[in-house]
Amino acid sequence: MSEPVVASETPFPVELEPGTYWWCACGRSASQPFCDGSHKGTDLNPVKFEISEKTKVWLCGCKQTQDAPFCDGSHKDL
Repeated sequence: MSEPVVASETPFPVELEPGTYWWCACGRSASQPFCDGSHKGTDLNPVKFEISEKTKVWLCGCKQTQDAPFCDGSHKDL
């Protein structure tokens, strides 16, 4: 089983418009915190999520969250 790479030891604060997004779960994307297809060849898959109105969110950078794609503070235990 593939392990995710820690892309950042802090979350990514992003302001998002309404739409569908794909959060990078593998940590290998050059487009953090979003997927760029770098997970290919692993058993990790991006997480699809929807935003219904313009909002600021904190997306997990350490890839250890239990509330994907959102930060749950897991980076504090690295």
